[in-house]
Amino acid sequence: MVSRHVLGQALASAKLDHVAVGSGAEALAQIEKVHPSIVLLDLVMPAPDGYQILRILRARPETRDLPVVVLTALDGEDEIAKAFEAGADDFVRKPFKPVELVARVRGQLRLRAAMDALARKEKDAGVVLELTQALASNLDFRGILFTVVQRIADVAKIDRVSIVLVREQEHVGYVVAASDDEQLRDLPIDLTKYPEIQQVLATGEPFVVEDAGTHPLMEIVRTAGQGKTVFASLSILPILYEGKPMGVLFLRSRRAGAFGEREVGLCQTIASAMAIALRNARVLQSLRDQTQQVTVARFEAERRMRSLQRYADFFDSSADGIVVIDAEGRLLFSNPKAREITGYEEQDLRGRRLGDIFASDEAGLAHDLRIGFTQGQFPKDVDIKITTRDKRNLIVNVSFASVLREDGAVLCSFRDVTKQRAVEGELVKTKDFLQRVIDSSVDAIISADLKGSVVLFNRAAERIYGRTSNDVVGTNVRALYPEGTAQKIMRMIRAGGGRIEGLKVDIVDASGGPVPVSFSGALIFEGETAVGSVGIFTDLREKMRMEQRLQQAQEQILAQERQAIVAELAGAAAHELNQPLTSVLNYATLLRRLLTAGTPASAAAEVIEGEAERMAEIVRKIGKITKYETKSYVGKQKILDLDRASEEGVPVADPISREGAEVAAATERECGDRDRTTPTRSATSEPMRSSLPSAPSERGSDP
Repeated sequence: MVSRHVLGQALASAKLDHVAVGSGAEALAQIEKVHPSIVLLDLVMPAPDGYQILRILRARPETRDLPVVVLTALDGEDEIAKAFEAGADDFVRKPFKPVELVARVRGQLRLRAAMDALARKEKDAGVVLELTQALASNLDFRGILFTVVQRIADVAKIDRVSIVLVREQEHVGYVVAASDDEQLRDLPIDLTKYPEIQQVLATGEPFVVEDAGTHPLMEIVRTAGQGKTVFASLSILPILYEGKPMGVLFLRSRRAGAFGEREVGLCQTIASAMAIALRNARVLQSLRDQTQQVTVARFEAERRMRSLQRYADFFDSSADGIVVIDAEGRLLFSNPKAREITGYEEQDLRGRRLGDIFASDEAGLAHDLRIGFTQGQFPKDVDIKITTRDKRNLIVNVSFASVLREDGAVLCSFRDVTKQRAVEGELVKTKDFLQRVIDSSVDAIISADLKGSVVLFNRAAERIYGRTSNDVVGTNVRALYPEGTAQKIMRMIRAGGGRIEGLKVDIVDASGGPVPVSFSGALIFEGETAVGSVGIFTDLREKMRMEQRLQQAQEQILAQERQAIVAELAGAAAHELNQPLTSVLNYATLLRRLLTAGTPASAAAEVIEGEAERMAEIVRKIGKITKYETKSYVGKQKILDLDRASEEGVPVADPISREGAEVAAATERECGDRDRTTPTRSATSEPMRSSLPSAPSERGSDP
């Protein structure tokens, strides 16, 4: 239920009319009732399920080609393959994305429309082939015309089809055939009462009126009392031969809007085929008249040449190629420059069609130009490819103008611009390359004219500013800076002789926040005149972050250095205190051993010994705090490694020099047996007692 609701909302948002049902039985009923253009089918639903629905639809002739898009929540590839084997055209997994679903639906609708159009075209092509064969095999002029209009009316389901032929410079037309009246022959009509026919003859374009009761062009008909006709819509198609109108194919229907693209296209194709048949019939019936017309045309051409002779001197001295062509596109005159450019002699050009010297890929242009000339259109500065007599391809820039309006002659002036266009092409390539270079720059590049309008905004600028080039180009450059900053920078550039480098400044990003950048800018000159400015911006945010991290690292290093200095001082102090403390402690111990226990002097020696040991403990704590490693101090002396001593339990007052060791050995030799019998503290409990100074020489034995 929820999925159906979401599906309905997605289709409604896309303005796709739909009918939603909840079971397979309802789906089959609705398909027979509404004849949908497409079916969205869930595979899992109340019976019959999606697979059964697919088989039923493909089994029925009327729904065999109906597009079906399967909706499924099943993940198995076998299920999808099974759905396609049953006849599915596409599938969408659930949960689906509305955009994807609508896109797939529209894609299937376009595919079905294309297939229907192709089928219609095949059918129409069959009709055209049928009529073409009839036109080619039947030389009965009347039979051809009636066959055509009757078949058109039958295939296109049109109520009345008629053919109206006209002659040049006449306001009378002749209805030579009508689909609903086989006996109708050469019925004259006043073309001034048919403005719609006159418009088609003048423009050579089809004319369709969806509602004859409201169309403004039919006002003259309604005013003349002809508005009560039962025909609600009409279409008039020109019958053209070599771009010249021979008449029209007049289609009328009682239904409004009866003439769609397909009907008009089919009838236009038949009209073109009919023009050839009419032309052939006219040739067979009026060969004598045509011969006479050729003679008259030759006379007219000679007369035109005489009328152009007065311009010959001017044309001969022109730096541009000049030719004159008649209404049929034939060359009547060419000046020396035209012959130099094309490589043809005058006799080779005279009488040649203009399209004959056009390049092969410009074959249809000559015809389009002739049609435009009849409508008063004379293009200027048109680049056209031509092929010279020696088979070289050139590009010429051509301008057309009307001369001898009464005779339809057209003046054509041109110049060779092949090299110029090649240079322009190279300039375009260079410009594109420079644009790619600018876009690949890691620094932002922004250029503006002297009015402050942004004309260049590269990709790096988009990245720094958080705005797209389309949003910025054309706006004022001041909006990219804080208030007043743009004017200040421009003053500095002018004061610096037109350039400035390495200016640290803040810009404003899309959110209005400041962005620190390093700015270098300069004026852009054309000659001596400044025409704009360009600025290069380097984003400093990452650099500033790196500098900040570097400063923090430097501060940490400085703090560590200070700690090292403190540790070194503490270690030096510990070293300096170690020697006197060792001497004091050893002398105190010696005195205690030499003095009689219990005497005041012995008590004083014990006090001295205890205070020295307390001082040694303080030195040990200093070592633990500083974590100081052993390093060279003076000469060969080493400062005590207090950190390792505190961790490994090495006595703080261990001998730290060769000289100290010798002193301890001498003391023990002097003490003799008394040292061995007198109780002493261990090296662990009395860390400062392992090195003793030598006893005075006059007291070499124990008391």
